[in-house]
Amino acid sequence: MSAGSLRGACLLLLAVALSLLTGSARAHEMSMAEMEVRETAPGEFLWLWSASSDKRPMGDDLKPRWPDSCEVGASVLHCGSAGLKGTLTMDGVGKRYSAALVKIVWLDGQSHVYTLTSAQPSIELFGSADDRRGLGEIFRAYTVLGVQHILGGIDHLLFVVSLLFLVGFRRRLIGTITAFTLAHSLTLACSVFGWLSLRSAPVEACIALSIVLVSTEALRDTDTLARRVPALVSFLFGLVHGLGFAGALKSIGLPQSHLPVALLSFNVGVELGQLMMVLLAFLVVSVPLPKAWFSRARRPALYAIGAVAAFWCWQRIAAIVV
Repeated sequence: MSAGSLRGACLLLLAVALSLLTGSARAHEMSMAEMEVRETAPGEFLWLWSASSDKRPMGDDLKPRWPDSCEVGASVLHCGSAGLKGTLTMDGVGKRYSAALVKIVWLDGQSHVYTLTSAQPSIELFGSADDRRGLGEIFRAYTVLGVQHILGGIDHLLFVVSLLFLVGFRRRLIGTITAFTLAHSLTLACSVFGWLSLRSAPVEACIALSIVLVSTEALRDTDTLARRVPALVSFLFGLVHGLGFAGALKSIGLPQSHLPVALLSFNVGVELGQLMMVLLAFLVVSVPLPKAWFSRARRPALYAIGAVAAFWCWQRIAAIVV
């Protein structure tokens, strides 16, 4: 058995473990809590959590700690002449919910969206719609969200693993991963800036289909186009995956005053998550195991990836039709 086959077997054994974690057709979504804070009179605010997708209210797991100058009532804030000014902290973020999105609508109609994560559970409010968050603060928050999204998105990870199976740890892997990065960065930016817009359901179905096709190509023993030019395949499918990333980023919310920074940092986080996955796969490949075991495991592992992705594909197509 060649070194390339040995490595391929290791990679897809890792993929089998990942596939066992799949429990839903919308596997790439993060759990997001949303709160709206609306100024109803000078210094007076009404705050409410959005409806939860399950029976347990968001407030059971997340506890906001408002600025000290505000008196907190039942879903109301009395902040006086100073307004909503000071530090807002969200206790419990990063446990049940990956992030908490707080939208503040001021009395003059202006609004801002803030994203709190386990790495950055606090934000500074300035009593008006003036968003004075530093670039470093925004960069850190959206980088963390990008990493969380890719590591929690089993379908995106399975696509990367399928590419590793197809290419192996060879020199052309760099070009293949680079092409995927360029493609999803392109459509992510186009979607965020409003130049390209597609419904999420067809995008999700196409993402699942891309995994089926790449895993099928990895099973073939013949010299197919995908084997000859894997960078082209990863680029074309990367365009679709970028739209999936854009859907997640839009659900998180973006600071309009620092949109390019948030977009760039989220994409950096996605790339860091992908590199972590590649590194993990390389470490698994480096583990010495009997060659016969790898040879027997490779094809079943690829079939497992294809089967999971095919299930997602049919389920997502059904969601479009029904």
